[in-house]
Amino acid sequence: MAFPEGFIYELKARNDITEVISNYISLKRRGRNMVGLCPFHGEKTPSFNIYTETDSFYCFGCGASGDVISFIMKIENLDYLDAVRYLAQRAGIEVPDNSYDSSMSNLRKRIFEANREAARFYYRTLISPAGRTGQDYLRRRMLTDATIRHFGLGFAPDSWTALSDYLIDKGFKPDELISANLSVRRRNGKGVIDRFRGRVMFPIIDLRGNVIAFGGRIMTDEKPKYLNSSDTPVFKKSENLFSLNNAKNSGSRALLLCEGYMDVISVNQAGFQNAVASLGTALTSEQASLMKRYADEIIICYDADEAGQKATARAIPLLREAGLNIRVLSIPNGKDPDEFIKSKGADGPAAFKAIIDASGNDVDYRLQKLRADYNLTTSEGRVGYLEAAARLISDIKSPIERDVYVSKLCKEFEIDKNAFNLQINNLSSRNKRENRKKEMRKIRSELNGTNDKIDKERHTKLRSTSAEESLLAHLINNPDSLKAIRQYISAEDFQNSLMKRYFEYFSGRIDSGLDPMNNVTADFSDDERSRIYQILSKYSGISQTPQALFECIQIIKSESERPKDTAGMTDDDISKLFANMRKNKK
Repeated sequence: MAFPEGFIYELKARNDITEVISNYISLKRRGRNMVGLCPFHGEKTPSFNIYTETDSFYCFGCGASGDVISFIMKIENLDYLDAVRYLAQRAGIEVPDNSYDSSMSNLRKRIFEANREAARFYYRTLISPAGRTGQDYLRRRMLTDATIRHFGLGFAPDSWTALSDYLIDKGFKPDELISANLSVRRRNGKGVIDRFRGRVMFPIIDLRGNVIAFGGRIMTDEKPKYLNSSDTPVFKKSENLFSLNNAKNSGSRALLLCEGYMDVISVNQAGFQNAVASLGTALTSEQASLMKRYADEIIICYDADEAGQKATARAIPLLREAGLNIRVLSIPNGKDPDEFIKSKGADGPAAFKAIIDASGNDVDYRLQKLRADYNLTTSEGRVGYLEAAARLISDIKSPIERDVYVSKLCKEFEIDKNAFNLQINNLSSRNKRENRKKEMRKIRSELNGTNDKIDKERHTKLRSTSAEESLLAHLINNPDSLKAIRQYISAEDFQNSLMKRYFEYFSGRIDSGLDPMNNVTADFSDDERSRIYQILSKYSGISQTPQALFECIQIIKSESERPKDTAGMTDDDISKLFANMRKNKK
């Protein structure tokens, strides 16, 4: 059973969507709407819209959409029930008891509790004789007791069921431990075993202080060296960062992006609390967007080896797309941050700060990397380098930044600036054409629905679906029109099953005297809800005249009467069918 309609209506009224979202991003007015940079994906041009008339939001870049409840769910990583509680507390209103199916919320709560107990178990094991192997490893890495406590490091004993048995004794069910990815089911299906064994454990903590997952380093030569929690109802590795809970309170608007747990912990111990790391995967656009909320500048501190350099090359465009300034740390002698700090002894923190201060931006870094690929003592080498540099500079969007590098290279190599700019402008024009082609392919794909995951029928029923979408937008915005619409069509006339379900849902709410959109967040999945708001945003600001509405109705009616299979029909049946179709078109 859902929350009472009146409670949800009051909750939204007391939590103005513009006011709530403005606590997370900067907004500017554009006509009747508000716009800003989307907090859920990296972008430099605002595509995140708030529709003040409908108290909803929609991002044209990534498709994120919904009301104030779904925004809080996504931005704070909460389920529906906890998002409602969050907004109710913000507004100072009480949440009705026993009114919502809280099964998923309860599961998330149990996972948080299990993770917290697991972290305590791992820490106690580490400081006990059973954790001697882990202790020795951390001592070799020169971590202090204070640092170990601060990060809640632990040790998973080399036992098949030590943690599982402990948590089951604490009252947790095996299925809860499997959902938390702390345990896995035995191959024979009987009972569970521990996910992590014989590893130093690194708790991953979210911005609200919850232990949401773990990373574990093996103490032998077995593979994988690092094992991380899989995605769970409380954790998505592509959307979280290790130690961001510490870094966000560092007082700095710059983040040190490290390659792994130990680098983050080492630089933190050296006094740099603004360090984070991705979680066993290459940096994602979601992680770049997450960093943008807490920083203006990212200093990439990846290892100097080949893998680290490749990771740096992959990270730069993602961070740039998120609107972040980038610097790249160059560590002498190919060391990683942890090795470098320790190699300097007591002078480690000061030496590390010095190379941070001396680090160049990402363009300088990439130009320097290009130099290594060419012999600049030969004409062919210089030409090759400058052509490669021109390709790099052509991707820079800021005219001022581009001119700085053009002037610098032209002066160094004594070449004509006009000629170099001509080369760059030609490349830039080509890039724009290629990007335009990509955009057009994407638009065509979206229009014909071939890549539509939520509505697989759309591309085969494009004409009827477009008409059904337009009618739905009109109905939601004009609930009083339902009676008139029903004079001509019913749900059975809808050809698209998803649109039919929407029509039945909104018609039912209107019949009951309810706001059509009041409970959409609770009643539909993320993808289904997103499609509703996509439809509404498509027709936002467009006046749907009675004539346009009637044309939609005619299309829906005619498509519903189109023969699906005439193989078994007699000539008389077909004649009657087309006679009815002609009649309805008049």
